Amino acid sequence: MRLLLLLRHAVTEHTGARLSGWMPGLHLSEEGRRQAEGLAGRLGPVAVDALYASPLERCQETAAVVAGAKGLKIETLEDVGEVRYGDWTGRTLKELAREPLWKVVQATPSAARFPDGESLFEMQARAVLAIERLREAHPEQTVAVCSHADVIKALVCHYLGMHLDLVQRVVVSPASVTAIAFGPVPYLVRLNDVGGNGDLAPPKKARRRRRKEKEVDGAEP
Repeated sequence: MRLLLLLRHAVTEHTGARLSGWMPGLHLSEEGRRQAEGLAGRLGPVAVDALYASPLERCQETAAVVAGAKGLKIETLEDVGEVRYGDWTGRTLKELAREPLWKVVQATPSAARFPDGESLFEMQARAVLAIERLREAHPEQTVAVCSHADVIKALVCHYLGMHLDLVQRVVVSPASVTAIAFGPVPYLVRLNDVGGNGDLAPPKKARRRRRKEKEVDGAEP
């Protein structure tokens, strides 16, 4: 493989609020469909030889938009599917942040195993093996893989020689492109590319708070 394009799926109604995991029947939202179209547009100049996707609907639907634009067939690759979060699946992030395991996930993720699920280390191992098989199957080609944030972050850590405990220092946004080129060593060519700088703006709540602060500061005594 010459170039690996890691595409994160576009948003669903759960993104950013709940831990979706392997929940079935979770589809892209209207915003997510727009994001997928934008992703396909940004990939327009890139010649892609093969396209793979996690079996979960949100990845299949994102990949389908890219496939349509590129005239490619989607190959399903289960080993780049989401982390198996077990009993955490479907719970809100706000609720999970109160769990003792949450601190482990944030500080030493290599030691984290989800209740009745898998560990982050196991997820990384299966994902890396899947990509290594693709590297062998697609010599000198460009391959796109549509997957999930934690999976992409774990792959970045592996190919950059970073310990898995640094995974939380990597950000991967919905409908983003992360590109890794392979030569004598792997090279990070793109990380979390969303095609603009909108992701650098503060969240809407923070913007509203800042506007209120400015209004107060500017008010006459």
